[in-house]
Amino acid sequence: MNNNVEIKFPYEDKFYPYFNPDLELKRGDLCIVETERGVDCAEIISIINLDDKPHPTKPLLKIIRKITPEDLKQIKSNCEEAKEIYKVCSKKIQDRDLPMKLVKVHPTFDMSKINFYFTASARIDFRELVRDLAHIYKTRIELHQIGVRDEAKIFGGFGWCGRKLCCSSFLSNFDSVSIKMAKEQNLILTPSKISGICGRLMCCLAYEYDTYVQLKKDMPSKGVLVSTPKGKGKITLQNPIKNSVYVKLVESEQELEILMENVIIIKEENLKQ
Repeated sequence: MNNNVEIKFPYEDKFYPYFNPDLELKRGDLCIVETERGVDCAEIISIINLDDKPHPTKPLLKIIRKITPEDLKQIKSNCEEAKEIYKVCSKKIQDRDLPMKLVKVHPTFDMSKINFYFTASARIDFRELVRDLAHIYKTRIELHQIGVRDEAKIFGGFGWCGRKLCCSSFLSNFDSVSIKMAKEQNLILTPSKISGICGRLMCCLAYEYDTYVQLKKDMPSKGVLVSTPKGKGKITLQNPIKNSVYVKLVESEQELEILMENVIIIKEENLKQ
């Protein structure tokens, strides 16, 4: 029986190695686990074989048990408590006139710690707020400043494609996304067309970028003079997915889409934009 697993907490994207010598565990199981700061609930993400992975520098923490009906009641109670805590914290933020937006409250299973997640345009001195909350709830208080992409991940929603947001469905890490990726894929550079609900460039711009770069590597760039069955012309646009280019003919100034197999490069000449 392989009892070594990787687990994920609902408020984090990182995976952690855990074990239990007496439980039959499988992916998707919800469990109560030990942490360095108390007891919490987590989901098993994968079963791991330590022979195939580097041995952890720290001893594996232990899974206490699979979630029971009583645990589910406690989790439901914690969720209701979190809603009330959210209201109290929001009021304290307003009273202290702090330039921050509270996004989420997550108490650990045993209520030994309460995590607060917020967004802000700059660093915030929230020490007095922490004291207020610690005085009310008599437990460990931690505030975490997150970005707008993390906020979208927490709230969820639907993208321009009509599907559930990638960040709230399967992405565990945010890769760097640049406007160059949109340009490389010949996308319209209107901000509203290439930005997600977080206001940042859509994560999916990075998915096919490497493929576009590879496909376009052997294609003539914009402005190159070529010969085609319809006559000579200059490249105006590449279409790597169809392995074709748009050519503006010299004589007729007509613009045609022509497959690369019918295109011969004459010479390179960059047009002034």
